[in-house]
Amino acid sequence: MLLPGWLFQLLQMAKIYGKIYGIYIGNRLIVVLNDFDTVKDAMVNHCEVFSDRPSVPLVTIITKRKGIVFGTYGPVWRQQRRFSHSTLRHFGLGKLSLEPRIIEEFKYVKAEMLKYGDKGFSPFQIINNAVSNVICSISFGKRFDYEDKEFKAMLSMMSRGLEISVNSEAILSNVCSWMYYLPFGPFKELRQIVIDITAFLKRIIEEHKLSLDPENPRDFIDMYLLHIDEEQRTQIESSFDTDYLFYIIGDLFIAGTDTTTNTLLWSLLYMCLHRDVQEKVQAEIDSVIGRERPPSLTDKIQMPFTEATIMEVQRMTVVVPLSVPHMASESSVFQGYTIPKGSVVLANLWAVHRDAKVWEKPNDFNPSRFLDEHGQILKKEAFIPFGIGKDI
Repeated sequence: MLLPGWLFQLLQMAKIYGKIYGIYIGNRLIVVLNDFDTVKDAMVNHCEVFSDRPSVPLVTIITKRKGIVFGTYGPVWRQQRRFSHSTLRHFGLGKLSLEPRIIEEFKYVKAEMLKYGDKGFSPFQIINNAVSNVICSISFGKRFDYEDKEFKAMLSMMSRGLEISVNSEAILSNVCSWMYYLPFGPFKELRQIVIDITAFLKRIIEEHKLSLDPENPRDFIDMYLLHIDEEQRTQIESSFDTDYLFYIIGDLFIAGTDTTTNTLLWSLLYMCLHRDVQEKVQAEIDSVIGRERPPSLTDKIQMPFTEATIMEVQRMTVVVPLSVPHMASESSVFQGYTIPKGSVVLANLWAVHRDAKVWEKPNDFNPSRFLDEHGQILKKEAFIPFGIGKDI
């Protein structure tokens, strides 16, 4: 697999300097953790020191340090995270009750793919649309037709915005924040993308405010708006308002779509590259589910090889290779190193999942590494595709 240049350089430095090292970007110390024991020690055993979130200039400008992913760590963030988690669970996230939405969306995926017949095509747009629609059904209470021009434009801008943020001159805004406002090139393009996505999401929130039925909340936005009303009636001050709602919806719409889409696309790619694994997965699907009904989470326990294959895809790819950045909330000594307050701490999940001391032939695609001698799922502590810790 061809690695991004920056990730390749981090891995090379780990070979030279070991499991923990620091580099300076400007005057900011970046501490990189490169093996499972070190990551676990920092994020679990020392979570009170390393659970804070750093201020990344480009992210701060765009998100105002609000939302769930990059919000300022503290009481307000915890309140918002707790409410968001319980509300998403209410609408089925991680539960069987979400299955009908996914199954319904898959009908559209199948129909779109069948249009190509035996011709080759890129599944990116179809998968991206489908994943976003499932998220939209929870967040906005609706799905969008794949030919909806505005929906297609939003998804295209999301992808383009993420690409610009990490693979163009716009990343220099993290060194000199004023560069974000330059009137040309990727800087101008990124600002316009932010403006357009903001208008799209805020319009949806306004439409919900006008059609809100307190007796029948339809989705996450409705539940949040009702909570705002409740807080305003019972408290003098509250962190719940439509501004914070906008940033949470942005997290769900953008971060949720990108990571899930990439995981599914990697899965498709690995199935194409490893036909023997594909055939075993298909045989297990045929045996347990058959071809007359859709799959269910209740089938999972009877499909260990399929689950192991998904886990191996996640190990090999790690869609967020450095996890969510953390920050030292105070100066401390960690494994013999002094970590100054304000240092950014990165858990190199890519290195953890490719560590030859933990994984036999780590660069080989081998789902069987997650199966025991009886063919059942073998839990491995070092498998942390979504990070580790109290507040990931």
